[in-house]
Amino acid sequence: MTTVLIADDQPMQRFGFRMLLESQDDMTVVGEAANGTEAVRQVADHHPDVVLMDIRMPGLDGIEATRRIIAAGARTRVLIITTFDLDEYAYDGLRAGASGFLVKDAQPEELLAGVRAVAAGDAVVAPSLTRRLLDTYIHHLPASPSSTAVPPRQDPRLSGLTDREHEILTVIGQGWTNAEIAERLHLAESTVKTHVGRILAKTGARDRVQAVILAYDTGLVKPA
Repeated sequence: MTTVLIADDQPMQRFGFRMLLESQDDMTVVGEAANGTEAVRQVADHHPDVVLMDIRMPGLDGIEATRRIIAAGARTRVLIITTFDLDEYAYDGLRAGASGFLVKDAQPEELLAGVRAVAAGDAVVAPSLTRRLLDTYIHHLPASPSSTAVPPRQDPRLSGLTDREHEILTVIGQGWTNAEIAERLHLAESTVKTHVGRILAKTGARDRVQAVILAYDTGLVKPA
C-alpha cells in the first residue's frame, strides 16, 4: 500500500486528488496540508511514501518544504505538482530534492503512474517523465554558476565517476532510457542498470531525475 500526503492550499484540488488516489486499491491518503509548514509536520507524523507537493502555498512554500523534508532524512519522496507557467519553480523544487514533477492538468492515469513511479525507489521516475522534464522545462532552466565556472570533468560532484559513467550520465541527461543506452553503446541492459546504480551512489543523486538535474547543473549537458 502506497501512503500519500497531499499538500495544496486549494481545498477542491486536495479533494480531487484524494478522490482519485483513494479509488485505487494500492493507495491511501494519510493526510492533507494547506501549506508547507503543515506538510513538513505531517511528514514527521505520518511518514508517507509520497507527498504530492504544490509549489505556491501561503507561508512556507512547496520548494522550502521539500528542502526541509529531504534535509530531515525522511524516506518520504516528493512529487512536485506544478503548472506550465512555473517552470523555474519546478526546477528549483527538483534541485531541492523532489523526485519528479507533474502538471496539475495531467491526466488521472499520469498522476497515478507518477505516484507509483516515485514510490518505487531508485528506479523512480519513468522515462516518459524524464522526457517531459527535458522537453517542457529544460529550455527555460536558469543558468547555473557551476556549469560555467568549472569544467564538468573537474566538478567535485563527478570526480568519482569512471569515463564510462561520465558517458552514461551524459546520455541520461539527454533523456535516453536504459534500453536506448544499451542499444546505442552496445552494452547489456543489466550492465547499464549497474552503471546507473553506481552513478547514483557516487554522486548522491536520489533518482534518475536528480541525475538529469546533475548533468545539466555540472555542464555535462547543455540546453539546445
